[in-house]
Amino acid sequence: MRPKPPRSRFISMDEVQPVRAHTWDCVLAHNISDLIDLKGIAAPTLLIIHSTLEGRLAQQDAGVAPAAMRQRLAQYLALRGAHAIGVSRFKAATWGVRGDAVTFFADPHEYLPASYERPVGLRVANHVQSKRVFLNWDLHEAAFTGLPVTLIGHNPEVGVQAAANWDALKTEFASHRFFIHTADPRFEDGYNMASIEAMAAGLPVIGNRHPTSPIKHGVDGFLSDDPRELRTYAERLLDDVALARRMGAAARATVERHFTATRFRLGMQSAIETARRKFSRHSRRTA
Repeated sequence: MRPKPPRSRFISMDEVQPVRAHTWDCVLAHNISDLIDLKGIAAPTLLIIHSTLEGRLAQQDAGVAPAAMRQRLAQYLALRGAHAIGVSRFKAATWGVRGDAVTFFADPHEYLPASYERPVGLRVANHVQSKRVFLNWDLHEAAFTGLPVTLIGHNPEVGVQAAANWDALKTEFASHRFFIHTADPRFEDGYNMASIEAMAAGLPVIGNRHPTSPIKHGVDGFLSDDPRELRTYAERLLDDVALARRMGAAARATVERHFTATRFRLGMQSAIETARRKFSRHSRRTA
């Protein structure tokens, strides 16, 4: 988990629920469970979609047709006068949510200077065994088994732990040679928060070819669906620290262009204002 943002505080649901005791400018829900838990709160509500619908249904082995789930969500949002966005257009569209996405960001200035001192690759992922299909883990194993690769994340089934805190994770980014991100295009984006953080820290990324990958092959990383090619690219970066340094600088520049705090801030401000307008119109209709 990331550190608590400045000017924020933790409160209990008991403090949230008494509607007359507070006036909320907007309430953010990060999944469907959050959205349902907030049903008793009469306030502008913004649902932020972090996963694909098909991926969530498959992971939970839910016997619900995607079309039916999209319809239910649309009806519930209309009933609440709520608004929804995604962390990517792809993920939002799987739930039937249209419009601009608000992509997360990473600030390169918040990371340590990359030393590339360890000729080791790095992957950050939780629950890899239960997410094998989503993370394209068969490709990962075929390409990188036997190579020096560090896995960080909550994976007790294979004896791997998450980083102790954000500073510890940033230290790992600073010392490794490259980062790995593979994902099934049916269920996941070609990037996630960890891969964008790794790029901000100056690590090139190795992964599969994916329509939403921010990586330009041969510039800020390497992409291939062939595990033998991926292994060759990994070996090149393990053997050539100067190459890792050049590609890592390009990866950092990619983040500085496309995953900025300013873009995130403006996107969130716009989404919150839309949620407030929808709630206001809904309240007038139902008054």
